[in-house]
Parts: sequence; C-alpha cells; structure tokens
Amino acid sequence: MSTLSLDAEALYTELRQGVRALLRPELSLVGIWSGGAWLAERLQADLGLAGGHGVLSSSLHRDDFGERGMSASITSTQLPFSVDGLHILLVDDVLFTGRTIRAALNELFDYGRPASVQLAVLVDRGGRELPVQPAYAAARIVLPAAQRLSLARGDDGRFTFTVQEEH
Repeated sequence: MSTLSLDAEALYTELRQGVRALLRPELSLVGIWSGGAWLAERLQADLGLAGGHGVLSSSLHRDDFGERGMSASITSTQLPFSVDGLHILLVDDVLFTGRTIRAALNELFDYGRPASVQLAVLVDRGGRELPVQPAYAAARIVLPAAQRLSLARGDDGRFTFTVQEEH
C-alpha cells in the first residue's frame, strides 16, 4: 500500500465549496458507507446544515454481492428523515465504474421517492461501466484498473488517500 500524492484535505475543501454551490431548500446529504458517509458527516457540520445527514449501505444491492459477501465492516442504512419529495445530494469518496452508485440508488429508492438525486464525489477516476456522472467532483484522475484508491480517516478526523494493487 502506498500513499498517493493527492492531498485529501485540500480536495475536501474543494468538495465543500462545490457542495455549497449545489445547496437548495429541502436538500439532504446522504453519504455512501464508508468514505462517503465520513464526507457527508463533515460537510453537514462544516456547512452548518440542519436536519442531520443520512448513510446508505449499498452492500445488499451490489451486483457482485455473491463474490464479495458480507463484510465485517458493513453498516446498515440510516436515514433520519423521509426521503419522499426531498432533494438528495448523494456523497461518495471515489467514483469509478458507477456500480456502487447504482446500488446506492436502489437502496435509497427502497426508502421512498426523492424529488431529485445529485451526486458529489471527492475523486472521479473515470472508467465508467454505467451511465453515472457527478454533479460535482473535486478532482478527476486516471489510475490503472488494477489500482484501488481508498479514502482513510484518521483519529483526528483528517482525510488521506491510499492506493492498493488489486490482484
């Protein structure tokens, strides 16, 4: 595992500004577990948004569930509000193929019908397999398909990136 030369904290600042521009009445932040949930939690606090943020677990809707199985770190979806009629800003750390976003949308719609859903990501690394496009991405990079970019959160709440080779 190596550290990528992306400054996750600087990108978070960019994301916060981009999300600020997307804010509208009746908008709620919903983060995808785990990196997206961390980002949504911090954005909620830093932007002073009322009402709390939601967390989506996309695990049960993934098309590779049979291969991945249940992860020990899995969390359940937590939405402290009704999604019906709300404008949802879905937040994730890294957008790659679009499959996690598809699974998260399936999970979200299990809870109701939002008025709209937009996506904000810290990093868009391309390589889409599904027609998914973020409304805002703090950075766009290209990595080999065999590398996985992961967001980590330290005990102090600060973000860093790591790159792992997948086998």
